[in-house]
Amino acid sequence: MTRRGLRGVLAAAALTTVLAGCGIRSTEVPTDFGAAPSRVPCGASASGISARDRATGVPVQIFLVCSGRLVPVDRTVRVPGQAGGTDRVRIARALLTELSAAPAADEKQAGYTTEVRRGLTVTGPRSGDPGEALRLSRRPQELPTAALSQLVCTYAESAASDGGAVLLGGPAGTDPRRYECTPEVRERPGRVAPPSRPVES
Repeated sequence: MTRRGLRGVLAAAALTTVLAGCGIRSTEVPTDFGAAPSRVPCGASASGISARDRATGVPVQIFLVCSGRLVPVDRTVRVPGQAGGTDRVRIARALLTELSAAPAADEKQAGYTTEVRRGLTVTGPRSGDPGEALRLSRRPQELPTAALSQLVCTYAESAASDGGAVLLGGPAGTDPRRYECTPEVRERPGRVAPPSRPVES
């Protein structure tokens, strides 16, 4: 073999050794990174809506908290036709009931929560209020920011709204204000309070 041929063989052998050292060696040790997620976080949910509910109820959307933002969730509610307020008020009550109920098991698994607590009630306007006003049993500004954001966005996107906003007041002695559901409120419901302004007389 010539000197030039010998140098070529040695160079090829050296290159093979370097490439082998840079590779990932195979292993027979099994790796376990855990099970794949069973649900996509904050995925769309229609929990608890049966065919019968769809036939007898009213389809609505409520806003729950998931991954630090407000996410619309489908619901079907039954709005009784009994006395005790207008359709707007009855729908507002049905929505409040849904907001204050604990999310279903699959919704919890997907990361949904609610900051609206049981015990809060809603009624229609008092004497002197605009006809579309809703009165809560607590002053709106006393509610946790995220809970107020859920209420405002749910009401503003429902039949209880007043042109994309909602007129909310508290018990007697408080004036209702016009609250809006903005993109900032939806993205940061626990830190950005729904903007509001006095009702124009």
